[in-house]
Amino acid sequence: MRRRGLLRRSAGVAGCTGGSDDPAFEEGFEEDIGDWTFGAAIGPEVDIDEFDWEASFSEEEAASGERSLRIWNQGDYDDGVTWATHPIAIESGNAYRIEVTGQFWSESESFNTIRHALMRLGPEPPETEEDFPQPGLNTTDLGETPYGGLRDALWLADGWREYSFEWTTPELSTDTLHLAVGTAVIWEADATHYVDDLAVTVESR
Repeated sequence: MRRRGLLRRSAGVAGCTGGSDDPAFEEGFEEDIGDWTFGAAIGPEVDIDEFDWEASFSEEEAASGERSLRIWNQGDYDDGVTWATHPIAIESGNAYRIEVTGQFWSESESFNTIRHALMRLGPEPPETEEDFPQPGLNTTDLGETPYGGLRDALWLADGWREYSFEWTTPELSTDTLHLAVGTAVIWEADATHYVDDLAVTVESR
């Protein structure tokens, strides 16, 4: 899916909640696109139509299974984010402690920070780069926050590397959360990354 091709799907959700250690949501990108939607944003100095990006399921790399989520974006503007979002069902009126893990693939290890990994879980899907955490932030140790997530450097390993965060939620008045994963441009170079083996564990508190 390229720029201007924001994929809209039905409002169906996946997941359930409970006290077990079983994930409320798991994704290995082995099935159809389903409820995944794709989006991108860039700063106000650049028209979004000028920012090239792609997001799709791919067989080129996989942490497990045969496929993963492929994210490519151009680096000409030294700015821009690209992401994929999926709804997750919860029970309204409760507060939760949620853990999210996922695998991100980088072509090689690099001393240069070429891209940031983005992960976000909240009551609303992201629309701008500002909807994601600031660089270096991980909500694991912050206590109760409006949404959970992280923004951390990619290219820290050759191949797959796990990223994770925890989110201590307030009492939520929604029955749907939105998980977003993606990459943020840091270095002026085009780059491809892959995401796989997402898991969301939800515990009432």
